[in-house]
Amino acid sequence: MGLTKPNQELRRDLKQAAAILKWSGVDLFKVAVRLSEVGLETEARELLRMTNSYQEIEDRLTAYSNEVKQGRIVRAKL
Repeated sequence: MGLTKPNQELRRDLKQAAAILKWSGVDLFKVAVRLSEVGLETEARELLRMTNSYQEIEDRLTAYSNEVKQGRIVRAKL
C-alpha cells in the first residue's frame, strides 16, 4: 500500500533536511580545510567535529525517512 499524503510529506521533509545537512557539512569541511591551510588548526578541528555531528544526524534522518517508507513511522492526525 502506498503512503498517505501526510506521510509522503513527512518522508520528503526528512530527506530534504538530510540533504541540507549533507551540503552544509560539505561547505563547513571546505572552510575547515582553508582554516587549516592558514594555520588555524584549532578552529579547523572544531569545524570538523561539527561536520561529523552533521553526518550522524543526516544518517538518522535518512533512517527515519526509510522507516516512514516502510510504514514503521506514521504521521498521526493532530
